[in-house]
Amino acid sequence: MTDPARTLVVWCPDWPIVATGADPEQPVAVMRANRVVAASMGARRHGVVRGLRRRSAQRRCAELILYDRDEAREARLFEPVVAALDEITHRVEVIRPGTCAFLLRGPSRYFGGEEVVVERTIDRLQRVLAGRTGVAVGVADGPFAAGLAARAASTDPSGRLVRWVPAGATAAFLAPFRIDVLDVPELVDVLRRLGLTTLGLFAALPAADVLARFGSEGRAAHRLASGLDEHLPDAHRPAIDWTVTAEIDPPAEQIDRAAFAARSLADELHRRLGQQGVTCLRIGIGAETEYGEERLRFWRHEGALSDAAVADRVRWQLDGWLNGSSAQRPSGGITRLVLIPDGVVAARGRQLGFWGGENESDQRAARAIARLQGQLGTEAVLVPEYRGGRHPGEQLELVPAAAVELSGRVLQQGEQPWPGALPAPSPSRVLATAIPVGVFDEHGGSVSISGRGLLSSPPAVIEMARQRLKVVAWAGPWPVDERWWDHDAHVRQARLQVVTSDGRAQLLVLMDQRWAMTAEWD
Repeated sequence: MTDPARTLVVWCPDWPIVATGADPEQPVAVMRANRVVAASMGARRHGVVRGLRRRSAQRRCAELILYDRDEAREARLFEPVVAALDEITHRVEVIRPGTCAFLLRGPSRYFGGEEVVVERTIDRLQRVLAGRTGVAVGVADGPFAAGLAARAASTDPSGRLVRWVPAGATAAFLAPFRIDVLDVPELVDVLRRLGLTTLGLFAALPAADVLARFGSEGRAAHRLASGLDEHLPDAHRPAIDWTVTAEIDPPAEQIDRAAFAARSLADELHRRLGQQGVTCLRIGIGAETEYGEERLRFWRHEGALSDAAVADRVRWQLDGWLNGSSAQRPSGGITRLVLIPDGVVAARGRQLGFWGGENESDQRAARAIARLQGQLGTEAVLVPEYRGGRHPGEQLELVPAAAVELSGRVLQQGEQPWPGALPAPSPSRVLATAIPVGVFDEHGGSVSISGRGLLSSPPAVIEMARQRLKVVAWAGPWPVDERWWDHDAHVRQARLQVVTSDGRAQLLVLMDQRWAMTAEWD
């Protein structure tokens, strides 16, 4: 096992917000899988924080502006930031868009110390970012501690956000942090119930006991809590060359063609590693253009990189190169792609669920989605996502599959019902375009609804597409008055359920004194 080495981590706060181009002073939130993953300073002032569901976030801030997360855009905009560090070291490792790391061993010797490297790093990044967000730097033994140091950075006398953890003091620095900073949800839940609420308490346990009780996953987490990273951000190739390459002819100047080749490469790499029972923790993405230009960037993942994760990172990186600024964009099309697995370790495997857990059909579906994305583009494959709402037509929305977490995904409603929503069961078919109808009482008069939500008379007949149908049963009305404080978004309507003589159940809506059918039940 390699001893921890001095590592520098750069963290650009609120990068998902920066990637939207929104003003950070406005209440803005970025959503993924119906939860907040990033909130602007303006949103945090209203109590909107990470992890909130969409409905809870909107309850706290009615003016909240919501964006779906676009990791490809985040990666593309982060590429110039990473490229600015190439002047300091070519071994920069992207952990995720907004965060990168590199070993200080070489740069500190070349430039004359850690402080000089930090100063040069911040100076270059501030010029590239041009005030869009701040730059926080953490220096510690290993990337895990350095990442936490960057997030805990405070302003030094020079006005820089920096946190230095002295060599050998990493364990003491990590001790007060909550156990939740370990990105292992199931293990964290068990440790919390055992009363081990901080990294220090967990690190104090004997390593042999942790291994016996929690296995290799618990052992790796215990090393992190003790300040001993297992995998350092160093871009060396493994002893065995697992590199896979693909030639592209004619040269690809658009992301779609290059991404299709990348998808095939990722599948081939995953197959080769799987045959040998290994997986990789870092991936080197290389490209060569028709004019001989070469590009190489390393990406890291907290866990093992699956074929889908590799394909995503390749697509993001290619997007950053091909659609970046004129200074960063290659002068010709890409003719050769290279994937270099780095940090190759034994695959631990995973246990598939017997009852309701992930199974082989889930994996096949995920692979099929990934292949379609490579062929048709990331925005072409859509999956349903529950968004909540009072109306059947807005409770589910089709979103790009790349914008949600597919593994272990269960489509379900929120924790609490929406006030004013229709009672169960939900309509089996929601019409894309509402059909105008007329609703009449037994005397032929039009049925209306008062401001207090009362019917003028019981509905007896509805007229739709020159067809008159007798109403044999009805329920309602259910009035809705939404967003009365917002003139543009204000909705005032009433809904009525009817069963007609042909056996169909329909949902009728009265809005602006006009009736329309918007959904029906089988």
